[in-house]
Amino acid sequence: MRERRPPSRRASRSAAFALAAFLGWLVGYPLLMTLLQALGLAGGDGWSLAPFQEFVSRPDEWLALWRSLWISLASVALAAAIGIPLGFIFERTEFPGRQFLGALIALPVALPPLVGVIAFLFLYGESGFISRGIRMLFSLDGPPWRLNGPGAILLVHAYSMYVYFYLFTRAGLARLDNALLEAAASLGAGPGRTLRKVTLPLLGPSLAGAALLTFMTSLASFSAPYIFGGGFRVMTTQIVFSKLNGETTMAYVETVTLAAMALVALWAMQRLSPPAAVEGAVRGIAPSRRQLRSRWSRALAGGAGYALAALMLLPHATLVLISLVPPGTWTTEAWPPVLNFDNYRLLAAEPGRLTPVWNSLWMATVAALAAVLLGFLAARSSLRHKGRLGRLLEGLLSLPWAIPGTVFAVALATTFSVQQPWFGRFVLIGTPWILPLAYLVRNLPMTGRAALAGLGQLDGALEEAAASLGASPWRTARRIVLPLVRPALAAGASLAFITGLGDFVTSIVLYTYSTRPISIEILSNLRLQELGVAGVYGVLLMIAGTTAFVLWGRKEAA
Repeated sequence: MRERRPPSRRASRSAAFALAAFLGWLVGYPLLMTLLQALGLAGGDGWSLAPFQEFVSRPDEWLALWRSLWISLASVALAAAIGIPLGFIFERTEFPGRQFLGALIALPVALPPLVGVIAFLFLYGESGFISRGIRMLFSLDGPPWRLNGPGAILLVHAYSMYVYFYLFTRAGLARLDNALLEAAASLGAGPGRTLRKVTLPLLGPSLAGAALLTFMTSLASFSAPYIFGGGFRVMTTQIVFSKLNGETTMAYVETVTLAAMALVALWAMQRLSPPAAVEGAVRGIAPSRRQLRSRWSRALAGGAGYALAALMLLPHATLVLISLVPPGTWTTEAWPPVLNFDNYRLLAAEPGRLTPVWNSLWMATVAALAAVLLGFLAARSSLRHKGRLGRLLEGLLSLPWAIPGTVFAVALATTFSVQQPWFGRFVLIGTPWILPLAYLVRNLPMTGRAALAGLGQLDGALEEAAASLGASPWRTARRIVLPLVRPALAAGASLAFITGLGDFVTSIVLYTYSTRPISIEILSNLRLQELGVAGVYGVLLMIAGTTAFVLWGRKEAA
């Protein structure tokens, strides 16, 4: 005889199904509508594969696909080549300032993508500081190089993504069991053989995770290809240009293709990744750091560390410097002749210039709060209802992470450009709500994963004790669960807020003039040659990003 669930259990399960349906509408439905549009089914004209056949027959589409793939793979290789050695040096060697410098060189990850690209433009571009200096030094007639094409894209990717390998390598090394290394040494293995046969295999899951994160981030990258790409188009920029050129159906096909490519890449890399059990099986005392005994070697290591940190923070310093350059005062000189706070005063004096700041603030705040609420409810339901329902909720929370932002932007524009309430479609394009909705969808993986991590560490006995004392589920959640997971939720909220605040990839597809965020205003000021004002907006985003990164780091350290 089938067991009957108590009413409270049935109500909880019904609520979980309702939540899954809402997340499905929010995350999966726009992608489905884009697929139907690409097949011609949404317009009622009958389905057709002709757009896909045209896509397959066009060499420029294959070229964009190939470029997206090899740029992503090359970004992984470059980021690994920089991040893994740095991770070993900062985790295994003790030298003056190691802890402080170790935190400093991780800061590039806190720079919003568009701001990082702009900083590179001011630093290494044809009119950047380095280029001007070399031109003056060697009396050159023109800039020594042009910062464009795949080389520029890879430079930005390597700079902004090596941090994934750096952080993951350090985390993996901190969990190594020193007994394994001692056993290898006692069996006669040298340092090189121990590294190949013991250390690197144990780091496999960490390195695979960093590679997956780098590959997916590079595949979804839009700012660097858009600013530096020129005629070198990858799939993310190809979609936007097709849409701007009026090739709407082709943009749908490209969107579906890129989404499929991202999901296949995610599946393949997860299949190729070593099982996490290898990492989790290792427990013990981490190996002690190598002490540099010579005073000169300690000084040399410390000096090299500070030089490296200075190099990594050059883009940040460049952005601050550019924000102090008044309009029209810097033409051909290697160093700006005038530096003051006119650009900041200009921003405060003209209310119109503050509109993008207020737009970004309120839209990012609303999206972050909604993402925290949804992420918490979905994570709690996922953990309480195991099996297919739990996996479905967790999958819906993670799906936006695997899908490039350009894809979601086009999918949301497709879904919410017509009024068909009976099909779950409403006109949101042109309203102030489409951008917060887009930010919310993209933020869900951050808040959802943070909530899952926080709730996963919660002792279930506490809730059982509260229930046995007569506390209602709402009172238990308010007095016990929420206070205990608050650090995790705060970390997720801070990351979600800063992601929305600096968003460029979805904003450029969905914004209107009245709802333009900071990122769009930066691009507009660059086109108007108001470099200083663009720098001020960039500094504001940089400060916000660094603050969120520091808050997240405190939570991780707690």
